[in-house]
Amino acid sequence: MKFWIKAFALFVSLSTIAPSSLAESEGKDYEAVKQNIENILRFEVLAIGDAPVPGLVQVSTNRGFFYTSVDGKFLISGKIFNVEEGMRDETEKSLAKLRLDGITDFNQSVIEFKAPDEKFVVNVFTDISCGYCRKLHREIEEYNANGITVRYLAFPRGGLSSKSYKDMVSVWCAKDQHDAMTTAKSGGSVAESSCANSVAQQYAFGQQVGVTGTPNIILPDGSMVPGYQPAHALLNTLKNI
Repeated sequence: MKFWIKAFALFVSLSTIAPSSLAESEGKDYEAVKQNIENILRFEVLAIGDAPVPGLVQVSTNRGFFYTSVDGKFLISGKIFNVEEGMRDETEKSLAKLRLDGITDFNQSVIEFKAPDEKFVVNVFTDISCGYCRKLHREIEEYNANGITVRYLAFPRGGLSSKSYKDMVSVWCAKDQHDAMTTAKSGGSVAESSCANSVAQQYAFGQQVGVTGTPNIILPDGSMVPGYQPAHALLNTLKNI
């Protein structure tokens, strides 16, 4: 068996779909699958296409990344590993591409702490109330000194009704975002402010690509490092990707 499905987490039985409603071109029209997921589960389907395993479809939604049977009857949450390629994580490979594609939408709205002699750029999902996010930020000069540019994306862990969300909007809307970020992560208060911002969209994007906590570091190849890493450790990681 070429592929192994590991970490099988959930089967959700959906309504039966007649074969005639599926693809006429080798099963590659997934409209029926999309309709089932959106109409029954109320997930928003963002992308849908072939999975690396014959008989499965991979689906990116606003609630995460899933696989379905080609008839849309079953939803699978888990990972697919390629045994013949050294247990390559095929799910992570797909998610890495989604992360890199999606991050470009926020190029103008990240809060960037740029290295003077830039060698690497990482995107970090952060929450101003998170202890390890604060620890990472206290060492931002060390990251920069090692040639690592840090670009912050917002991920208020308590959701869009939390105080953290409101405070992060104020940071993103501050006249001096860098100063506001540093003040907030030092435990200080930031003047309440509002503006057109993408904090909610950044949070939603994080959920879509597997972010569940903070800090969460997206590397230049799209892979993800959950949790804090000191500058020297992150530099070693970056040199070896």
